[in-house]
Amino acid sequence: MEEIMQETEEIFEEEVKIRSLQREDSETFLEAETVTPFEELDENVKLALHCASDKKAFNMVAIDLREIASFTEFFIIASGANQRQVQAIADEITEQLREQLKSRVVRVEGYQTGEWVLLDYGDFVVHIFEAKAREFYDLERLWRDAKKVEIPKEIS
Repeated sequence: MEEIMQETEEIFEEEVKIRSLQREDSETFLEAETVTPFEELDENVKLALHCASDKKAFNMVAIDLREIASFTEFFIIASGANQRQVQAIADEITEQLREQLKSRVVRVEGYQTGEWVLLDYGDFVVHIFEAKAREFYDLERLWRDAKKVEIPKEIS
């Protein structure tokens, strides 16, 4: 009986090792396949990321939705420390895209409260959150199947 139990444990341990290796291999493969290089981004999206960075946005993430959504191509998600900073980030993005690239925001939501400001540019949408609101809504989890955009260190 002890031999059978010992053998069963060894088989179980071997299966766990194999599954772990398979998962690591598939995660490595998925990571390589699920990253969009920064250089591939439209100039508007790049400028919006730079503007958010200039206003000290933190935890910036860009998500490539082109393969899984039809209503927009990219999400930019960023955080501000408080209502004023969230609004300042939104203002900077709006002003600089209008001045430098003649791009106008289609719709703005949530600006007055400053908890979650949404800037809809059609081809991309910028979400600027206070930290607690970002944690609560967790857009990254909701859109986890989308590709991530590789944001250069000097921006993020």
